[in-house]
Amino acid sequence: MRAALPPGGGPLYPVRRMTADASALPTDRRILAVAEDHVRRFGMERTTVTSVAKGAGMTHANVYRYFPSKTALNDAVTALWLRELEALATGIADAPDPAGDKLERLLLAVMRAHRERIEVDPNLYDLAVDAFTENRPVARNHRARLRDLIERIVEEGVSTDVFPLAVRDRAIGLVFDLAYRFVNPHAIRLDRSIPPRVIETRHAAAAQALVRALRTAV
Repeated sequence: MRAALPPGGGPLYPVRRMTADASALPTDRRILAVAEDHVRRFGMERTTVTSVAKGAGMTHANVYRYFPSKTALNDAVTALWLRELEALATGIADAPDPAGDKLERLLLAVMRAHRERIEVDPNLYDLAVDAFTENRPVARNHRARLRDLIERIVEEGVSTDVFPLAVRDRAIGLVFDLAYRFVNPHAIRLDRSIPPRVIETRHAAAAQALVRALRTAV
């Protein structure tokens, strides 16, 4: 069964834009809102702690009280998106449908969310590429959370006889080996020129092939 996606092909998560009432946010969230807006408009390299501080109406020393470096600030912006993606994946893992359908739907949702991010907010996606390339904590923590969700689904599949017991020990490696090209930010950026319709077909084929492999323990 092919996993269902949101009707009409709409976005899987909302694109935040900084609003006029950002000043009402807690200080750390206000800094992040300004940083996200600056990166979106000017790019990672042209966004500085000083410019973010000015946009947030404070000194750069105050920004450093919350984020000790520009890298820490960039990673905090990336974490906002990754938490949205993790919440989406958690909702799928918690759904009542069979484990095979859930795994396929989770993979498609994560793949599509990455592709949407690079198309809608390429400058912000550069932050994720940088974090994943350097294997910083924000990237490692995200991979660990996704791994936990996938393990939950696989364990559920084994316990309900959707997946044979033999797949338990190697299932996670198989999932990440097959899905790598579609969920690793660096690989996604390399494939950005591939038309959306083509990449969507490849997403579906990869997810379906993986679930078939787990069901048959091949």
